[in-house]
Amino acid sequence: MEVVTSMTGDELASDIAMNLPYLRRYARALTGDQDLGDGYAAQALEAILSDQDSYASEGGGKASLFKVFHGIWKSSGAIFVPGTKVNTRESRAREHLAQMTPHSREALLLKTVEEFSTAEVARIMAIAEDVAEDLLSIAFAEMAERLAGGRVLIIEDEAIIALDLETIVEEMGHSVIGVARTADAALRLAAQDPFDLILSDIQLADNSSGIDAVNQILKKRGDCPVIFITAFPERLLTGQGPEPAFLISKPYNDDQVKSAVSQAMFFASTKEMSA
Repeated sequence: MEVVTSMTGDELASDIAMNLPYLRRYARALTGDQDLGDGYAAQALEAILSDQDSYASEGGGKASLFKVFHGIWKSSGAIFVPGTKVNTRESRAREHLAQMTPHSREALLLKTVEEFSTAEVARIMAIAEDVAEDLLSIAFAEMAERLAGGRVLIIEDEAIIALDLETIVEEMGHSVIGVARTADAALRLAAQDPFDLILSDIQLADNSSGIDAVNQILKKRGDCPVIFITAFPERLLTGQGPEPAFLISKPYNDDQVKSAVSQAMFFASTKEMSA
């Protein structure tokens, strides 16, 4: 006899609320855009609400939520919403994807940033576990091979963390234009040299704000990918107001940084890289 797990309305709401911020983080990293990523997350919620029994039968939890999302992501063509006009940046992103192993980006993010096991990655993506292992084994090398050569501005006040981030970025084949410990120092660095990506802490020395610094830099320089590092990612994943597309949780590991940088550089590369 088939056993179907059920959930009350309150249980369902609590289950989703606990994991929704991380689905937003994942969706934003895949699309490189807050609004587009949050739109996919909203579609996943609508699908769950329209068929709550199926979601409950999966057992609920983070993996089940991500599995629903992936069904929508895959059916949409993975990145762009059906029916939308494709602009130049999106065309370049499609060209990049055509040269990469399908779904390697998804597997990489699920494993490193969201910290799912390989078995859970396979379940979420509806693929065999050995296929998931293959995707993971090639993901880092493929992204590094195609996306090396970017220029990164690091905003971080803790010297040890800054050095660690600089080492990781350079090992990936990118260069660091400088490290800023305060918002004012970040603004000065940004005005001196071109860059393709900002990697920034939230709280800086002298109690200045990494978010404020980044907003001022982007206002003057124009749009570019930003990765924020924070011990409280859920505070920047509410879906209310402007929020970052790329987030790394503290404490982080090397693979999480590499994965986030690779995803961000993927979208930076759809524009002209800094000379």
